[in-house]
Amino acid sequence: MASNSPDLNNDLTDEQLQSYNQNGYLIIPNALSASTIAALLHEAQHMLSTFPLSSHPMTKFSTGASDDNNNNSNSSKNPHVGDAYFLTSGDKIRFFFEEDAFDPSTGALAKPKHRAINKIGHYLHELNPTFRSSTLTPYHAGIARRLGFRDPRVLQSMVICKQPAIGGKVGAHQDSTFLYTDPPSAVGFWIALEDATAENGCLSFAKGSHRRTPVRSRFVRKEDGGGVEFVDVGADGARFPAGLEVEQNQEQEEETYAMGEVKAGTLVLIHGNLLHQSQKNLSEKSRFIYTFHVIEGKNKYDERNWLQPPEKGFSKLYP
Repeated sequence: MASNSPDLNNDLTDEQLQSYNQNGYLIIPNALSASTIAALLHEAQHMLSTFPLSSHPMTKFSTGASDDNNNNSNSSKNPHVGDAYFLTSGDKIRFFFEEDAFDPSTGALAKPKHRAINKIGHYLHELNPTFRSSTLTPYHAGIARRLGFRDPRVLQSMVICKQPAIGGKVGAHQDSTFLYTDPPSAVGFWIALEDATAENGCLSFAKGSHRRTPVRSRFVRKEDGGGVEFVDVGADGARFPAGLEVEQNQEQEEETYAMGEVKAGTLVLIHGNLLHQSQKNLSEKSRFIYTFHVIEGKNKYDERNWLQPPEKGFSKLYP
């Protein structure tokens, strides 16, 4: 674990914890210092400028976005990337293209490579020193303790670029669908590296949906090894985290989403059951963010999940 924390604040206050538990997310302005944010953004831009195209399989990342606002869809019927480049990225740093970065008539890349990438993932928190020192910190460990984690493990990290004019819409989803433990335990640590606005595709949240919307499906590897699919969690699979105060029979036919415009340096905590989304970036400004996800290491994480642990296991957040 890094010896120095880049944060400006201490652990969560009682009021912040209450807000997170009630709403399913928490916006913490100025959570990371300006110098830390600048270093992370510079490193991300450097990686985008220097990765080689010649050896890249040109894998695109589909967000699975849908105009259907029905919570029950949970984007589960839409396509997602599932090739070998993606499935073996859990212990590597890889680059995934925006679908709209290519000419639809020729299939050729239509944008400069640094303006064509959807995201960089999924092992930045271990392989890149700049991102590692800003992830495995006492500050984030303190937050995990306040959230009740016993053995928090960082299992993936990403820079999401939300490129100008082409940054794709991300439909309503729950993170625990993609990072399923039994019982669910995922929490997203989402850090704005640039201002996130309505124009460039900021997040929006269905307040309190984590307490009324079960995790119904999981994003898993197909049993025949041919990519990925969504499957039901099964009769025996937990659909809410242990100990969560659930609002029985209160699931909404159509959720109302609160927009979360934030400044660079803001940390947003996102409960794994919370429905959240973002719109396409139609502006001429990018919306770079860095996000990593934490799960409870003592909960069951099986071999069907698309993301499999590296040889040494998922990264410990506690020393």
